[in-house]
Amino acid sequence: MSRKMKNKVITDLVIERIASEGKCVGHHEGKVVFVNQVAPGDVVDVRITRGKSSFMEGEAVHFHEYSKDRVEPFCSHFGTCGGCKWQHINYELQKNYKRQQVVDQFERIAKVPIPEVLPILGSEKTQYYRNKLDFTFSNKKWLTLDQIRSGEDFDRNALGFHIPKMFDKIIDIEHCYLQGGISNDLRNQLRAFALANSLSFYDIREQVGLLRNLIIRTTSTAQTMVIVQFGENDSQGIELVMKFLNAKFPEITSLLYVINTKGNETFHDLELVTFAGKDYIEEEMEGLTFRIGPKSFYQTNSEQAYELYKVARDFAQLKGDEVVYDLYTGTGTIANFVAKKAKQVIGVEYVEAAIEDAKLNSQINGIENTRFYAGDMKDVLKEEFIQQHAAPDVIITDPPRAGMHEDVVNMLVRLAAPTIVYVSCNPATQARDIALLGEKYQVERIQPVDMFPQTYHVENVVRLTLKS
Repeated sequence: MSRKMKNKVITDLVIERIASEGKCVGHHEGKVVFVNQVAPGDVVDVRITRGKSSFMEGEAVHFHEYSKDRVEPFCSHFGTCGGCKWQHINYELQKNYKRQQVVDQFERIAKVPIPEVLPILGSEKTQYYRNKLDFTFSNKKWLTLDQIRSGEDFDRNALGFHIPKMFDKIIDIEHCYLQGGISNDLRNQLRAFALANSLSFYDIREQVGLLRNLIIRTTSTAQTMVIVQFGENDSQGIELVMKFLNAKFPEITSLLYVINTKGNETFHDLELVTFAGKDYIEEEMEGLTFRIGPKSFYQTNSEQAYELYKVARDFAQLKGDEVVYDLYTGTGTIANFVAKKAKQVIGVEYVEAAIEDAKLNSQINGIENTRFYAGDMKDVLKEEFIQQHAAPDVIITDPPRAGMHEDVVNMLVRLAAPTIVYVSCNPATQARDIALLGEKYQVERIQPVDMFPQTYHVENVVRLTLKS
């Protein structure tokens, strides 16, 4: 972008629609202009911040007209925190655009005939729907321009979320509308306790400081897990923090901590210490109990996870005599959920600890027709594996955002199972994989599910069957 263009203000730009990643789109002199925190129907002046030959990006600096679909954001942190980019857009429009996102990705990428995409399954809760949140301690609190210009000496310790695109800046969160229960009270009281006792907040650049990370997990069964991540092995400071939480919040049923002096916050390779209560919490779904450990994955919207799994089971159309392969099974949630309607379910997952959780979840629910295997999907799903087990009648696959490895897709084509149910959190990579599966498969049904209101993310379930 030329220097002349940067910081140029485009006046009276009409915002036309929502595009990918939650940005909105207008057009100026034949170029697409992407703008954040606006809504279709807004008329705005936009200051250009970045641009290429075919597009520009900018920020709204003045509103001439407001969209009829605009609503008042309910969170005081909206616009700075990057967690809920669509709070200013009414929920019905959010759902429409999420469904349209699926339509657009399949038409643009899948390049196979598709049926009409079903209406999206919306979330009954549009606030306080998450069962897990990660908060970061930092001695580099994000300050607004007004705070910086004031010259005041602000306390720079914060407990909250990362500012988008700024790894070392944390916005201090007073109230988050994503998680209910004791989450807000616990976070705020722990921050106050740490400040009152002069406990050090983590410095991510220098990688020093006692308090590093706070994870809060809740369940519909009223159980709460709290994990505190410490950046230093200070036994006295650790004991002080953990005793405070244990005494102040008797609602915590699983209180753990981990000492992490690594360069990142991941702790799957570290030992966790159970300070009080159990080392797990339990979620329930349709009479099944799922044990969730500190390192376990579980869908972060419990109510919508149930809706998602019901769609996957419905699309599988199980009669009771099928062999089901559940690929990327995680902790075996889908595998155990569909097991009672299948002859056998075989789950495969890369993370060995997750497979142990999957086996345990089968055991505590008295499910005997599941088998779980750990390993890289492209290395496990080979001819030898198929020969050792019955060939699948139904394949359910729920890969990460990157989608399936090409070798895995090719193997599915060779296996030619009568039905594939593809669950995805990224319709773009899902459509890419389905384009490859289109050699043998046809798309029968497409069902989007909204797991994350106030964001542009959408889950999508597709039923594919062999071509006749």
